[in-house]
Amino acid sequence: MNFDYNEEQQLLADSVRRFLSKDYGFEARRKIVASKDGWSPAVWSQLAEMGLTGLPFSPDYGGFGGGAVDLMGVMEAAGDAMLVEPYLATVGLGAQFVARAGSDSLKKAILPAVVEGKLKMAFAHTEKGARYNLSKVDAQAKKAGSGWEITGEKFVVLGAPAADMFVVSAKTDKGLSLFLIKKESAKVKAYVTLDEQRAGDVSFSKAQGELIGTEGGAMPVIEEVMDFATALICAEAVGAMKFACDTTLEYLKTRKQFGVTIGTFQALQHRMVDMYVSYEQAKSMACLAASKADGATDAKDRARAISAAKIKISDNARHISQEAIQLHGGMGMTEEMKVSHTFRRLTVIAQQFGDADHHLARFASL
Repeated sequence: MNFDYNEEQQLLADSVRRFLSKDYGFEARRKIVASKDGWSPAVWSQLAEMGLTGLPFSPDYGGFGGGAVDLMGVMEAAGDAMLVEPYLATVGLGAQFVARAGSDSLKKAILPAVVEGKLKMAFAHTEKGARYNLSKVDAQAKKAGSGWEITGEKFVVLGAPAADMFVVSAKTDKGLSLFLIKKESAKVKAYVTLDEQRAGDVSFSKAQGELIGTEGGAMPVIEEVMDFATALICAEAVGAMKFACDTTLEYLKTRKQFGVTIGTFQALQHRMVDMYVSYEQAKSMACLAASKADGATDAKDRARAISAAKIKISDNARHISQEAIQLHGGMGMTEEMKVSHTFRRLTVIAQQFGDADHHLARFASL
């Protein structure tokens, strides 16, 4: 299997890396994280101008018709820079439901605004006690005239504070369904997550919503979009792992003990090699996940491949992040070191959208 990007994908990945390395350095990111909103509208506008917000959407709505494979380079660069803007929440989750299940009129109303960077979205799904069970939903939706009224609570909604619209899961008489709700109809309790991103607990009380897709037909769409988003964070993890490996290697080459650089100690060389092996394994599995998210033969084939990738990504994220901290010594845990923030992001990715145990059980059941 060829793991190299084609020319267009490589050019896109290089342009994103150049932008982030120039305008999204570690100190610039720290200022953004410390700001009131926790993300930068200027950076978001730049991402839109570069075409990144339209990359996975149809040209019929102003996009470029790409898929998870095309997004891999973008997500790797995001992982390296630890991007905190709501890119995954909007492009990888919220807008995907409209693109995959929405009516033509709904797509025309929503997707061009997403592509232009004028509309940010979030997927409000997880409820108390659900853990990683996608089917556990207690929120209720009732018919009200020509529309719907949704009542319920959702927790740890990624990108909720910045969202202009929510895609919300709720049960109707026919089963689990999806609805589009404006932010004015929701109450958001915002907070900062362990990896310095913004999330929120969202509640709805008879909120006016518009049905996405068919009533009672949400579950296959939710599984499809969640697998797509999981493939994207696998690619993001690869970018973060690459940074952790590279910065640790550079530290071993410069840090001296007993009059010599610690990189000359054979025991540390072996540990460094193990980190790079874990990185290469993770990269290969991320490629598999992205390719299956785009072109699996069926839902079962897609789910097995993406769960397999997430298992390896979760295990290797833990290995690389912990080794990076240990090889840096005590200073690796300080706020001033980017590697400590990378450790946090990799720790969250290992749990996000299902930890290794969850995906092992899912893999075994398929």
